[in-house]
Amino acid sequence: MKVLAITQARYGSTRLPAKILKEVGGMPLLEIHLRRILKSELISELKVATTPEEGAVYITAIADRLGVGYHKGSVDDVLDRFYQTALPENPDYVVRLTSDCPLIDPEIIDLVIKTCIEGGYDYASNTLFPTYPDGMDTEVFKFSALRKAWEEARLQSEHEHVTPYIKKNSSVMGGSLFKSFNVEASADRSELRMTIDEPRDFELIKALIENVGIEARCSDYIAYLDAHPEVKAINSSIMRNEGYAKSLANDKVIK
Repeated sequence: MKVLAITQARYGSTRLPAKILKEVGGMPLLEIHLRRILKSELISELKVATTPEEGAVYITAIADRLGVGYHKGSVDDVLDRFYQTALPENPDYVVRLTSDCPLIDPEIIDLVIKTCIEGGYDYASNTLFPTYPDGMDTEVFKFSALRKAWEEARLQSEHEHVTPYIKKNSSVMGGSLFKSFNVEASADRSELRMTIDEPRDFELIKALIENVGIEARCSDYIAYLDAHPEVKAINSSIMRNEGYAKSLANDKVIK
């Protein structure tokens, strides 16, 4: 059985340009992100879905250094970029990750993979009803589900964010196309933010890495934030999934 992990990574960013290339302790956040994913025990292969933007050379250089494959595809149609990254590999399951989550936990990744495969689900994630901190987002789905989304998604938002078509048609959300499951944490810590979209996010990620390290588990980072409320407060006012909310506000049929 082949489990292909794909992480989305692009150079351009409106709120924090080249955010995934910012360094802490001499290591780019993208490299930290990829190194943590590679610790997964259930992923067969990891690829980066990037773009033809000029700055992508820095992304592919990091991927090459770590022996990670990549594909350059559409800047705006991320669903197509994602599908074209997966297509040559013909995997059984695909794991969707995003590079703005530098501290993604490989144990959480493996939990969602195991849940999806053992439960016979078309789609499993910890994002349908989030209980994990923002920055631990993991989605796992059959390649056949990705293909169906690529063939049938019609809305701009469904192409900008890869999985909305699958989510909206999943059994957890009342749909009938995809048997699905929402993976929940032992305690709801969805108020915490360990992702990077704005300068304040980088301040918090930097504090976590410098004080807890790059090898820690999600629970270790949570413990540090609980013990240091002044750090937790740095980015606490930023809305979760703000980019998707903007896409919905400007949505239109494109296919």
